[in-house]
Amino acid sequence: MIKIRNEEETDYKRVEEITRKAFWNLYIPGCNEHYLVHVMRSHKDFLPELDLVIEVDNQIIGNIMYTKTKLIDEFGKEKDILTFGPVCILPEYQRKGYGKKLIEYSFEQAAALNYDTIVIFGNPNNYVSRGFKSCKKYNVCLKNGTYPAAMMVKELKSDALDGRKWIYHQSPVFEIDEKEVQRFEEGLESLEKKYQPSQEEFYIHSHSIIQ
Repeated sequence: MIKIRNEEETDYKRVEEITRKAFWNLYIPGCNEHYLVHVMRSHKDFLPELDLVIEVDNQIIGNIMYTKTKLIDEFGKEKDILTFGPVCILPEYQRKGYGKKLIEYSFEQAAALNYDTIVIFGNPNNYVSRGFKSCKKYNVCLKNGTYPAAMMVKELKSDALDGRKWIYHQSPVFEIDEKEVQRFEEGLESLEKKYQPSQEEFYIHSHSIIQ
């Protein structure tokens, strides 16, 4: 039995454990996404309505979290949009369609809340099948004018961005203090930090720019 619902306070520790297991050694030796989950819930940009867990047989196996962020056009007009992350599924349940179900359900909920655009950073291989396209195709760039290969856009409503140039402003919730991550780790089960090829793949994607 599969169920998707809002995260509850009693789920917090379980969700943080799942996030840590899903991201450990994936992008860097160790990870910091579980700490981000821990601090995100109290941030002003966090959207509890879009904080979702997926259960299989009454056990939480994954989670997705959204925060508010914004685009600003060349005339200074602001547009409220969404970003999501972390999103994760326990390793033993990955590649079985659960992540797809969770993400697609979250899109429906976001649209119901009248949001029309999502911007994320991630591996394009994981998200183009969910309707995301290169940020350059929507004329969405960073403050320095670049179009990162890892930055992708999905319109929940057709022509939401209408072709004009937009600058993406990320929520400060993603500015993580690594010393605080280390302190947070001290109270958790010890896991081995090591290199794996996905870290190099992440480095390539995260440092690539579309011309």
